[in-house]
Amino acid sequence: MTHHLYLVRHGEQLDAEHGLPDGPLSPRGRRQAEALAERLGGIPFDAAWHSPLQRASETAKIIAAKMPALEPEASPLLFDCIPSGPAPETPSAYDPFFGSVTDEEIDAGRAQMADAVAEFLRSSREDRHELLITHNFVIGWFVREVLGAPDWRWVSINQANCGLTVLTQKPGRPWSLVTHNDLSHLPPELRTGLPEPYML
Repeated sequence: MTHHLYLVRHGEQLDAEHGLPDGPLSPRGRRQAEALAERLGGIPFDAAWHSPLQRASETAKIIAAKMPALEPEASPLLFDCIPSGPAPETPSAYDPFFGSVTDEEIDAGRAQMADAVAEFLRSSREDRHELLITHNFVIGWFVREVLGAPDWRWVSINQANCGLTVLTQKPGRPWSLVTHNDLSHLPPELRTGLPEPYML
């Protein structure tokens, strides 16, 4: 009996480089989501949730079109957020990023992710396959949580658009990171969203 949690970052957003907080997928983002849908097609999902933001909702819709039995639901626990602030040991390279974040945003993100962890990293007594379509920082927080890393480390854990991360838990064992930011379903020209170009 294993609980499988599949974490997916949304596809590339149209005009994301212009600083828009949300928007539809770009044509490349739709291709990313279609490729991911093909990759996930053989998995017997029990449930799926997505962030209510447009770029995640559209990604979920494209994936669900390939899997008619799957009906993704919007969850406010998967909104884009800032899960925590910097710590004394956080490298100064992140100062510009955190300098633009308010205490209110950090408090809201911390509360959201505490609820998200309680909801989605719960133990299951049966085999389950669940899909979460969300955002870079949210996935970084889940990975950090499973690895027991310091709170601030989520900011250094990055996912590409439509990258696939898989977490599993077997009865009596902690959650494990099976794969992180797997892009094998995306050809090089569709690999976007990482701070540095993906070269492999």
